[in-house]
Amino acid sequence: MTQAERRLYLITELLKEDKGRAGFKLGLVPGNEGGFVIPDDEKSQRDILRALMNIRGPYSISTDFLKTQDEYLQQVNKERGITNIADLSPTERNPKLYLWQGDITTLKVDAIVNAANSALLGCFAPLHICIDNCIHTYAGIQLRLACNELMQKQGHEEGTGLCKITPAFNLPSRYVLHTVGPIIYTSVGKREKILLANCYKNCLETASQNQLETVAFCCISTGVFRFPQDLAAQIAVETVEKWLAENPDSSVKKVVFNVFGNKDLEIYQGLLL
Repeated sequence: MTQAERRLYLITELLKEDKGRAGFKLGLVPGNEGGFVIPDDEKSQRDILRALMNIRGPYSISTDFLKTQDEYLQQVNKERGITNIADLSPTERNPKLYLWQGDITTLKVDAIVNAANSALLGCFAPLHICIDNCIHTYAGIQLRLACNELMQKQGHEEGTGLCKITPAFNLPSRYVLHTVGPIIYTSVGKREKILLANCYKNCLETASQNQLETVAFCCISTGVFRFPQDLAAQIAVETVEKWLAENPDSSVKKVVFNVFGNKDLEIYQGLLL
């Protein structure tokens, strides 16, 4: 199949599996024989496929679908460009610390960190720009299935500051570390600072337990969870540096602070360069 053929196949299969409810939910125009009109342009098709993956629940699907999805996503991820940590330079402050601006889903490391919600199933909002949505989109629907399996075994929502590990499936990284950061409702107190630090510590502990050498952190809790960016960055750097100093024999050798926006880049540059 070509990429266009794969994309249309995936869209069609996702639209068929729930008798069209997903199509109506996304506002697609009904077509002949109970189907939907799928636009011809690639951008619209990409958005429809992503949205369908975003809203799909954690239930099984055919191996044929997964095979086609994996072929499609691996090509998409290759076209988006992959950055290997081996090509990055460490910071002046610490040879184990790295600062990189870009899309964490394109970074080739042993593990990337996902700022998850307490359900740990990814973001169900179609085309949402949060990191949770992006990671699940480009990893594939297996990631939601793997997270659901973990949560079913656990039997309750994930606690703030803890960490779960899953394969990364179609991402260039090998694993995803899922952690739930603190939500700020009014102001930041001692408890919220401790919980955010725990996110970093528990991710590093999990990475070490799984013999991982390279980990990339996003800016945990600074998006919709409203943790102040400056304070969050300070906690992140201090916590990671302290953990690395206290665990010199750990497998973790390189830690990337990944930023996306320019403000976070400036904040981390002030701390690390």
